[in-house]
Formats: sequence, structure tokens, C-alpha cells
Amino acid sequence: MLKQCKRKIERLRKDIRQHDILYYVKDSPAVSDREYDLLMQELQDLEKKFPEFVCKESPTQRVGGKVSEKFNTVTHNTPMLSLDNTYSVDELREFHARVLKGLGNFLSKDIEYFVELKFDGLAVALTYENGVFVQGATRGDGKEGEDITANLRTIKSIPLTIPMDKEKIDFLEVRGEVFMPRESFRELNKAREKDGKALFVNPRNAAAGSLRLLDPEITASRKLDIFVYGIGMESAPVKAHSETQDMLQRLGFKLNVNRYICGTFEGVLPYIEKWRIEKNNLKYDVDGLVIKVNSLDFQKKLGATTKFPRWAAAYKYEAEKAETRVENIVCQVGRTGAITPVALLTPVFISGSTVSRATLHNEDEIKRKDIRVGDRVVIEKSGEIIPKIVKVIQSTKMKRGPSFKMPVQCPECKGTLFRPVKEAILRCVNYCCPAQLKERLFHFASRNAMDIDHLGPSIIEQMVESGLVNNFSDLYKLDYRSLARLERMADKSAKNLVEAIQKSKSAGLARLLHALGVRHVGQRAGVILARHFHSMSNLQNAKTEELQFVMEIGETVAKSLAEFFSLRSNNEEIVRLRELGVGMKVTGETVGDGLLGKQFVLTGSLESFTRDETKMKISALGGRVTSNVSKKTDYVVVGADPGSKADKARKLGVAIIGERTLNEMLNK
Repeated sequence: MLKQCKRKIERLRKDIRQHDILYYVKDSPAVSDREYDLLMQELQDLEKKFPEFVCKESPTQRVGGKVSEKFNTVTHNTPMLSLDNTYSVDELREFHARVLKGLGNFLSKDIEYFVELKFDGLAVALTYENGVFVQGATRGDGKEGEDITANLRTIKSIPLTIPMDKEKIDFLEVRGEVFMPRESFRELNKAREKDGKALFVNPRNAAAGSLRLLDPEITASRKLDIFVYGIGMESAPVKAHSETQDMLQRLGFKLNVNRYICGTFEGVLPYIEKWRIEKNNLKYDVDGLVIKVNSLDFQKKLGATTKFPRWAAAYKYEAEKAETRVENIVCQVGRTGAITPVALLTPVFISGSTVSRATLHNEDEIKRKDIRVGDRVVIEKSGEIIPKIVKVIQSTKMKRGPSFKMPVQCPECKGTLFRPVKEAILRCVNYCCPAQLKERLFHFASRNAMDIDHLGPSIIEQMVESGLVNNFSDLYKLDYRSLARLERMADKSAKNLVEAIQKSKSAGLARLLHALGVRHVGQRAGVILARHFHSMSNLQNAKTEELQFVMEIGETVAKSLAEFFSLRSNNEEIVRLRELGVGMKVTGETVGDGLLGKQFVLTGSLESFTRDETKMKISALGGRVTSNVSKKTDYVVVGADPGSKADKARKLGVAIIGERTLNEMLNK
């Protein structure tokens, strides 16, 4: 029986890996998403039933949930050198002349070049031992990089295992470029804009930031991809760079299809012109071409400087620019009240699309470039999704308009605007501002806040647009008759929603503080504040100095709370919520210092509470829940089907407790 199950698990893993190659590498899926999901579910069920067969190479283990405190340093087996950049054909000819000189007796016709696209991403090294992916690192300074193995495992086009026996090698270091597709970049920035977060400037910036996140689960959500292009050590029986790429493709790695063997140097030149325009039609950013001597023997003879290989060069395209006119400058309001100035431009075609808007980021950016309405400007879109104004075209013939001034009132609600010290962003701090209302309501109702079932984005949109809800307190005035009039809202659904809203009144002070959306006050801060002050009134009356000395709160959160409570509109909203029966005190919640300073790690399925509920209860007693087991961990709580964290705890001598013991701690 066990042998049969093991064989079935191995077969499922092999089938899923093959489907991953077809979908993520070859872009030619053989099964539907539903069929793929069923295969994955079958494997997950078998691994749960037979945990002794679970291994880190399984496709179910791509995101292990481990959060790092920092990245360890990795020394590269061979240096990851940068490329010498060229910006003209003349400079490229100089590179070719150096190659000829370095090879001595060989003629130009004897040298075969290889041309591939230069991806605008982050260079990484992937190490495989006996066919298993064991380590991934950034390029760093070329000699040492950072260990980002957990984050790289989340990229589905990176194989966790490869059939190295086919190539008769037991060690392989693969090098490639991690990038963020343009569509994924748009989605990420759109979400960040809604949350009032700073936008990433371009996909490369976003990819680099995503790979250096300490939580691999967040990295997994960023939809990164990779193209591999070579190996770091001479660990394979190949004689040319083109043969190396063919071998990598046979092993199941993702390579870009746009790569060429050029007979001579002159054969390189047509590709420069070809990709100058065609790069704009790709789904990812390319900022040039890489030209390499194809022969590995020639590469070895040419060698490298301390910075660059002498056998390769990058041809980089200049950023595409266009002239246009600033027709107006308007300000948009984000979810957290961030005021973002945007230039409305006379439409102009650049880098494959028509551009009519460009974000100006903040007031300081406008002043630095002195951008005014009516100005002729140069815009740039060097493969970037977000166009930017590079400079103003100065002219003595044209009288310029007045300097742009940021509004003193919110464009939507006419409320007060505030610019925090040491920040570049102006914010509307009126939490009833209609521009922010829909997103704030969605956050208010979310699982970790007031936990209001059935209140989703479409219902919230109808509530706001129909005028039923203008602030949080209006939710608690709703009756099922008014809700039933909304589109696709039957009587039963309306009654269920009203019940869920009324039930949320007893969610507790910690959840309410998180739900209000005070800047910098997240789920944990809400628990800490509730545990310390016990009531909303006590918190409202606390001085800034008192707030900032609460453990883990600090100056930033203290000032944000002070700003929130300084506004009459926010205090009036709290009064309305209190009068409507929303709990403003710590009552049924257990709070205290019984677990003060203790660190917990949870592993396996818990029966008494959900993970989020358990975290809140531990936090309410002064403890902290982390994701990674270390020597600083005090207790590892083991539920059903625990993972490797329990094994690590045993090795480190960390106390392992069950759910029953944890409940006893929580109820002392």
C-alpha cells in the first residue's frame, strides 16, 4: 500500500512538473487550469495523508511561508561580472577590435558571435546539486550576493528539480535574469495606488524589491518570471555558449526564443535595428542586446578585467523621448489620502503606445523640475510603463504660466491637507473623504478588521453611489429593506448582511482600531493599543509622549494617532459609532501581560481558533507570533499535520507545546 502511494505521489509530481514546463516555460499548456488544479489537489491530499513522503522539491512546497529576519551572504563560485556598455555601432566596433587583438592570430571571419536580448531585471544564480535546486542568490557585488532561495522557489518557471543525469553532471550553477512582466507591474502599481503606497518606478525596480522581501508569500503574489542565459562554472560538456543554452532548454529551464548565432560581427548589426523598435511590442522590458563570443575556448582565452568579461558587451538603447505640452495638472486622492499630482498631456505616441498622462509624484518633484501648465516638455518611456517628464523645454519666445501650487484643501472633500515631517506626500486626513470611502469600507469590513461577512466590493460600491453609506457609522443604520433594493441583493442576502453588520459591533477594541484605517496602525498595533489603554476614550485622551513610549508603538504611530484624533470629523464619527452600539472598550477580550516578551511560532492546523484569532489572543497578552523558528523563539505551538518547524525547534532546543497548553496559557 505504502509503495503504491509513494509511486503515485512521484508520478503526480512528475506530471505536474511537466505541465509547469509546458505552461510557464513553453507557453503551450496541455491541460485546462481546472485539470491542473485537480492534479495539484490530489497530490496535496496524498502528501497530507502520507507526510513521510513530503519533500522540499515537491511542487506543493514552492511557498513554505518562512519569513527571514535577514538574508545570508553567498560567495559565488565564479564571479558574476557586469557587462561593458556600448551605445553606438562605433563603440561596438571598438569592442570587436579588442576581441581580435585579444585572440591574436584569428581573423574576423573566424569569430562567431551570439546575440540575445538584454532583459531589464535582476541577475541571479541558481545552484543545483544532484538535480535539486538548493540555493539561489543575487549578483550583489559580483563576488558575493544575498541568499534569496525561498523567494526564488516561488517563481514557477524555475524548476525545483532537473534531470541532470541526462547531461552526466551532478553540479550546475545556472544564471539568469528575474523580471516582472509589464502586465504584472501594472496590476501591482494599481494595487499600491489604492493602498496609498509609493508606486514602483519601473518593472525592474519592482522585481528587485520583490526578490528582497523577507516574506516569500508576498514575493509569490508579485508574479515574477525568469529567463536563464548561461552557467557559472564549466560543469557541463559544451564547447559554445549556444550549446550551453540548448542544454539548459533540454533540462527544462526557460530561455528567451529571441537569440541568434551570427556568423560574423557584421551579422550582429541588423539585430540592433530590428530590436530598436520591436522591443516595444514585448510583454517584458528589454533595454538592449548582449553580444557574446560564442566559442567557450575563445572566451577563456580573452578572459576578463576585474569588472567585465572581455568576450561580451551590451548594446544599450537610449531612452525614447518625445515632446508634448502640459495641458493641465490635477491632483488625485488615494485610499489613505495621498494626494498625487498628475500632468495631463497633449497625447503623443512613444514606445509603442499613446501617452496622455504622467504622474508628477509629489510637490518636491514639481518644484525641482519647475513644471507648469502650458510648458513644452520632454517625456521619456524607456521601456517603463509609467512615463515621466524629463525636463521642461525653456524658450524665451513663450511666456510661462504661474508656478504650480498644491491645493490647501482636499480636491474631493475640501478637508484639511497635511504633510508629515520628513515625507514628500501631502495627505487628506479626513477619514470620511468620499474619494477614500469605498476602499476604507472594504478595509473596515475585512476579516482582520471588523470581519463583516457578505460585504464585498460590489455591494460597497452600490452603497456609496446610491448614498446609503457615507461613513463607517452609516453601516450600522442599514436595514434589510433598503439593502434589498440594491442590484442582485435578495431579501435573504440583505438580512444576512444586516446580521453580519450587527454582529461586528462586538468585534472588540483591537479590531476596531485596525478597522478605522489610521495610518501606520495595523492589526498588531491595534492589539497593543487595546491591551495598553483598554478603551477608546483612554486612547483619545492620551498625549503623544505617552503613546510613543508604549512598547512597539514609537514616534511614527504616535504622531499618526495624534493627527487622527485632532480632527473633529474623526471624533464625531467615533461618537456616532459608540451611540450605535459599536464596542469601544476591552470587555470580552482577554488582555494583560501574561505573555509579555514571549515569541511563538505556529505550525500545523489548529482546532480551537483560526491562525489570525490565535495571533490576536497571544498579542493581547503581550506575546508575539513570528513565522520563523530561531533561538529567540520561546514556544512552537504544534497542531495537526505540523511542518518542518517542529523539527527545527527540536534541533534548537525550543519548547514545543500543544494547543491545550497554549489555551491554558491564554486563559490564566
